[in-house]
Order: sequence, then structure tokens, then C-alpha cells
Amino acid sequence: MSDITLFQPIYQERVWGGTGLQTHLGRKLMPEKRIGESWEVADRPEARSVIANGRLQGLTLQEALAKHPEFIMGPNFPPGMPFPILVKWLDCRARLSLQVHPPASVAESLGGESKTEHWYIAAAEPEASLLVGLKRGVTRPQFEAALCADALEPLIHRIPVAPGDSMFVQSGRLHAIDAGNLILEIQENSDTTYRVYDWGRSGLDGKPRQLHIEESLKCIDWNDFEPEILRPDGQKREQTLASCPNFRIRLFNIVEGAEVPGLPCGEQARLLHVVSGCLRETDSDNTFKKGDNALLPYGGSFGLEATEDSVALITDNFT
Repeated sequence: MSDITLFQPIYQERVWGGTGLQTHLGRKLMPEKRIGESWEVADRPEARSVIANGRLQGLTLQEALAKHPEFIMGPNFPPGMPFPILVKWLDCRARLSLQVHPPASVAESLGGESKTEHWYIAAAEPEASLLVGLKRGVTRPQFEAALCADALEPLIHRIPVAPGDSMFVQSGRLHAIDAGNLILEIQENSDTTYRVYDWGRSGLDGKPRQLHIEESLKCIDWNDFEPEILRPDGQKREQTLASCPNFRIRLFNIVEGAEVPGLPCGEQARLLHVVSGCLRETDSDNTFKKGDNALLPYGGSFGLEATEDSVALITDNFT
């Protein structure tokens, strides 16, 4: 029985969502719903992932951690601690709000949780972009004046994107995802978001969505100017996309027939994200296709090879 643990997706309707998860990942969605997020690995009070396969099938991630903490996370995992990473697919058919996540230094005083995240662009329409950070030299007084004048967009750094690009979004970084992006988001286990501007849009209920202007202004890093996108290097077998105190994310280009490297048993828990192609367990017929996100427990045994040229991400160093 496979130790590689898959979860049932938790779909979230969003005003900016669509049907891209069906188009790009083959998911079955309700046609009348605008699905903006699929929570793939979640251990939140408002949403807990249910295990979809293997010896722990049917348990929530929280229940599995309570019953088998050492097998899943290793001997030093604190009892009762939630799973530290939240993984989502984002289908951005319209632009998201301009927002910020609180740094740890101010999160508690605002009643929130710090949140650092990483975006991997799995698919992008020709004109897709990200809005991340400030244009060089923009000051807080200029920003506040533009906010009052409904003229913020020229002050925000816009970056055209293509499939395979990635962006690290540390807490405090002002950001919005533009229309036409399908993104794998890997983040701290937090759901604190402060919207500073929402482009004059109404929510699914037809009413303006709540803004958090005072909180946002306390969180924005006013020295974060024109951050750079990380472009893929297809010549490298392995590339580090992000490394911070909360997690590390590496990308692997795996040719057909080759194995995914660096998955020793008894070292640490990891997350596997298949962003293109297909992987097969070497000692079974289990396959993991584009769009799958799986937990590789600390105590499990793994061997994965590509059945076609594939790209996979591995998230680790979160325990």
C-alpha cells in the first residue's frame, strides 16, 4: 500500500474564479460555480483536508497527525501542532484584489497570522501578469494619495509572466495576481489577507468586498521596489525556487524513465507537486499526474519515476 498520501480537494468559489481547474487539470467542477481556489493540502479550522488513499484514507489531516505524528512528521513534531503548510491551486480568471499579508512583527497585534507564500505559474494566457511590490521610489504618502484618488495601479510594479515562472511573496509584500493565471500557491499555514484595494469590484453577493486599509498600511513593506520574477532554466535538472525559514521549494526536470532524486526515508516529511507530466511509483502501478499534490510522510518509503518528461516541485524544510 502506497505511503504517498493524496487528499480530496476543497473547492472555494471566488468572484475572480472560473473553470480553469477543469480545463488545465481535468478536475470535475460544478458548471455554475466560479471556482477560484482548490485547497489541496489544508489543516485549518475552516477547512481540513481528507486523505483520499492509502492506510490513512478517510482521516482528516488533523486526525492523521494526532494518531500518527511520528510516521507523518518525525519524532520531534510538537503534539497538537497543525500541519505547517497550506497548498492551493488558484484559477485567476479575473484580477485579484491588491493585498498584503502581515509580517510576524505585526500580525499578532492585528489579530492575524503571518503568511509568506510562493507562486508557481503553471499556465498563463499571453497577456497575463503579476502586480508585485512598488514602482521604484514610490513613497507611502504618494501611495495613500493615489488610494484616495482611485489611481493606484500606476504605482504598482507589473511583471508579464509565462508558464514556469515563479515569484516569492514574503509577508509585507504588496501584491495582486492578474487575470489569466493558473497558479500553484505554497504557503505558511495561514489565511490572513488584508485587501487594500479591489478595483471597484463587487463580491459574489453583489456588494463591495470588505477592505482592510488601516491594517494593510501597517503591513506593507515600503522599501519593496520592483521584485524580479524567477524564470525557469530547462537545462538544469534541479533548481531552487524558494528558500526561507518556513519552507524550501525545489523544481526537478525529470526525463522519461528517470527517477525523482532525493527522497530518503526517515529524514523529513515532504510535499510533492506534479506540475506537468506523470510520475509512477517504482514498486506499484500508482501514478501521480499533473495537478496532484501529495504528502511524503517522514516514515514512508518512496520511489518515483517519470512515465514521460515531467516537472515536479518538492517542498521541504517545514518541520
